Amino acid sequence: MHNELDISARLLDQLEASLIVLDPQGYITGWNSGATQLFGYTPEEILGQHILRLYADENEDDAELFNTVFASGRGTVEVRRRRKNGDIFWARIQLILVRNSSGQPERLIGFVHDISEQIASREHADLLSRVFLSTPDAIVITNPQRQIINVNPAYCRISGRSAQQAQGQTPGFLQHPELGHQIDAELQTTGHWEGELWELREDGTRYPVWLSLAAVSGKHGEVLNYFAVFSDLTERKAAEEQIHRLAYYDSLTSMPNRALLFTLLEQALAEARRQRNTGAVMCFNLVGFKAINDSFGHGGGDRLLVELSQRIRACLREEDVLARFGADEFYIGLFDIAHRDDAALVARRILERINEPIELEREEVMLKAHIGMTVYPDDGRDADRLINDAAVAMNRAKQADQPYLFYSAEMNRRSLARIKLATDLHHAIERNELRLYFQPQINPESGLISGAEALIRWQHPVRGLLSPGEFIPFAEENGLIGLVGNWVIEAACQQLAQWQQDGLHLPRLAVNLSARQFQPGLAERLLQVLRPYHIQPAQLELEITETLLMQVDERMTQMLQELHDAGFTLALDDFGTGYSNLAYLLAFPIDYLKIDQRFVRGLPYDANNVAIVRAIIGIAQNLGLELIAEGVETIEEARFLAGMDCDLLQGFYLARPLPAEEFTRLLRDGIAQPVN
Repeated sequence: MHNELDISARLLDQLEASLIVLDPQGYITGWNSGATQLFGYTPEEILGQHILRLYADENEDDAELFNTVFASGRGTVEVRRRRKNGDIFWARIQLILVRNSSGQPERLIGFVHDISEQIASREHADLLSRVFLSTPDAIVITNPQRQIINVNPAYCRISGRSAQQAQGQTPGFLQHPELGHQIDAELQTTGHWEGELWELREDGTRYPVWLSLAAVSGKHGEVLNYFAVFSDLTERKAAEEQIHRLAYYDSLTSMPNRALLFTLLEQALAEARRQRNTGAVMCFNLVGFKAINDSFGHGGGDRLLVELSQRIRACLREEDVLARFGADEFYIGLFDIAHRDDAALVARRILERINEPIELEREEVMLKAHIGMTVYPDDGRDADRLINDAAVAMNRAKQADQPYLFYSAEMNRRSLARIKLATDLHHAIERNELRLYFQPQINPESGLISGAEALIRWQHPVRGLLSPGEFIPFAEENGLIGLVGNWVIEAACQQLAQWQQDGLHLPRLAVNLSARQFQPGLAERLLQVLRPYHIQPAQLELEITETLLMQVDERMTQMLQELHDAGFTLALDDFGTGYSNLAYLLAFPIDYLKIDQRFVRGLPYDANNVAIVRAIIGIAQNLGLELIAEGVETIEEARFLAGMDCDLLQGFYLARPLPAEEFTRLLRDGIAQPVN
């Protein structure tokens, strides 16, 4: 018997598995070398000890396990155990009950396996599974063919697609129309791509995402899967936009605030240094805003400010900036103007609009404002200084009770002179200060006067005789061009009638029409002017510009046709200087083409102008249009144009614009400067 026990002990000791033998009370009676390796105790240290010594937690209760083993003869459990050095590990224990010949429990044999790595792997897998299922970011896994094989619930929530709908589909980010090549290139070189792009929900709406995309490779470098994680940026973008709006925009008017104007102004100044541009900063302030606030409450004041901002904005170009600094203080950035005086034109336009009454609580309120202006680079190149100088100029305007002032004294002097000129123009008609001059149009073959152009002059009481370029722009800007244009037509008809009465015949007299004169009923209004003078419409030639034709719409096309049908002849002035779309020569009832003087200069020695004039003459002759060359100043130019069969010549070589008395004498003679 003793030998059998020794043999059994040796066999147990040679087992690689960790084996422990217990008596029915739980005391250790057997311990092999595998158990020593696992727990660190030698047989001498552990035999006779209770099994509780190996527990990780002394309060651990294994009563259920032992009950199971005693009842069924075996049992398995996964528990934590403690080594001699104090380390705790996970163990799987399989217990077998051995009974004696009487059937009484004799001993328990336990096989112990260290399963720490298995447990860790299982916990890691469980963790990944929980992350996959519970992460708020969308996760997409595809096969090497880029077809979706798995998505998490967040993907379904964000995209609006179910897992079944996504299965087998190629995700949008793997076939992006714009970034596709870049994504593929980075996946091939680095195996990873990260960036922002737009995805499409199931309902068709687009939304921004931040995407991390990786290729999962096998041992030999082959792609096994594509793995993508992305987050929906919609709320973040909205929050960023809201923060940006709060930081850079006025909450009441939605206009830029001081911070944004300062940033934009600095950018404009940098651009102006590179391009040598001119710009202006304007400070606008309302008179008596506090009284309005007191009378109509803050609600009424707010409505007034919103209306003010809209009125100012309507006077500006798209590229100009309107910013509100607070209360009734607005700043305007004109970041690209042709001339510094353009700022004054904008200021006048704004003030005219502001002067229109506004209704608050069924009461009309009349407004008054002041504007201060500073111009760069003349007044400086620093954003802070320009803003401050504009405010200084505005305060000076208040003190001087001027509608607007420049920060620069010289610019104020020039601006005030322009204001005075514009004011004088208001009274020029009633004071009989406007004059008509007449420049003949000569037939180069006969040398006879075949027509003339009526050219306006202003006999200014202080500045003397002014040419159209010195005051017509003011008339356009101040809305006076209609009155001036009507005066020209009336005066031209009076002069035609006078010549007819004197027995002098002028086949045609040309007058220029402004775009502002093209209003519905133009043909009938002109006919009404002609009737008292017994002037035929064919005697009045209406000159229009290419710029006007570029703006033609259906309404203006109809007006042009009405003029032609009424008998008026139409001449296209300055042909070739604008956007020369030949289509409108066919679409509109044009009778005459006027070759601009810049193409006449230097003929026949300027090869470029020769080519252009030849082309224009060819076009006119093929379309059956009469040609008038203006700006003819030398005999060489006149002879070349005559040789090209140009119908009429006009210019200083033939005759300068003449007042009515001198032109009448020329008309009596019937011949101007001969061409040959």
